[in-house]
Amino acid sequence: MRAWLARGAMLAVGVLLFFLLPHVVSDFRLFELARVGQYFIAMLGLYVLTIYTGQVSIGHGAFMAIGGYTTGVLVYHRHWEDVRTLPIAGLVAGVAGLLFGLPALRLRGLYLALATFALAVSVPAVIKKWESLTGGSTGLLFATFHENRWYYNVTWATAGILVVLAWIVLASPVGRTWRALRDSEVAASSFGVWVPLYKTLAFGISAAYAGVAGGLLVILSLGANPNSFPIQLSIYLLVGVAIGSFAGIPGILVGAAFVEYVQVYAPKWVSDSPGIPTFAFGAALVLAAFAATAFSALTIRWQTGLKRGPAKETS
Repeated sequence: MRAWLARGAMLAVGVLLFFLLPHVVSDFRLFELARVGQYFIAMLGLYVLTIYTGQVSIGHGAFMAIGGYTTGVLVYHRHWEDVRTLPIAGLVAGVAGLLFGLPALRLRGLYLALATFALAVSVPAVIKKWESLTGGSTGLLFATFHENRWYYNVTWATAGILVVLAWIVLASPVGRTWRALRDSEVAASSFGVWVPLYKTLAFGISAAYAGVAGGLLVILSLGANPNSFPIQLSIYLLVGVAIGSFAGIPGILVGAAFVEYVQVYAPKWVSDSPGIPTFAFGAALVLAAFAATAFSALTIRWQTGLKRGPAKETS
């Protein structure tokens, strides 16, 4: 009950900020906040997969590409309204995650990370080859423009719905089973847990979140382009989860904001010499990872001290 009260309070604060921010920030900042929301949704799915089941993925940019091109194809070829494509984008990417999760059941740790990384490398190449549907290297351009306030509203309304769904799933027996699998697959299996089912389900749900984020990315970019889903995107998502995981789902928001704003402002903080902005972004990622690790260690030490209580004096 206490946990649900805390979640209700966080949701109330989030709704308040959702309605307040458009009145206190500029129109351009609303577009930046929409991009933060897009990263937040993708990282939320990766957080479920990595933190709750212990499966590491460096290929979630591929699932974003699948969801993004689902939106692109439906809008460009079928003339769907862009916002209505988001559930389909999540569904198609979720099915792709389920299909990938089945052969990945035999992989763990570094080998699973390498397999997902290979997926992130191969999907953009496949997109470029399938030119009749995806537009190849040129991509699919939209003629639909929206105000920045619209992008902000759609992105964060979608994020709010997905956060509530994530809370419900993680608080259900499915979430508790995922935590048991993360701690010990052998122990969970001995209690009758069907390990392949739950691990594959986690991959599918995580990929569905990435697919919705990819659809939003395409809508914000006014078209689907393979260059919008580079290999670095998967790495950025994992780094954002690592930075924000110390504080649960609210921490993921910090990670999403970090990835967005460092990409935007790192080139402005340093000279325009070739390679310097990229180096600055990498250095910022490393420093943030160290800071998150140190904060997490201090938090654990503080919590341990509270459980032990004050030290007793000895005569």
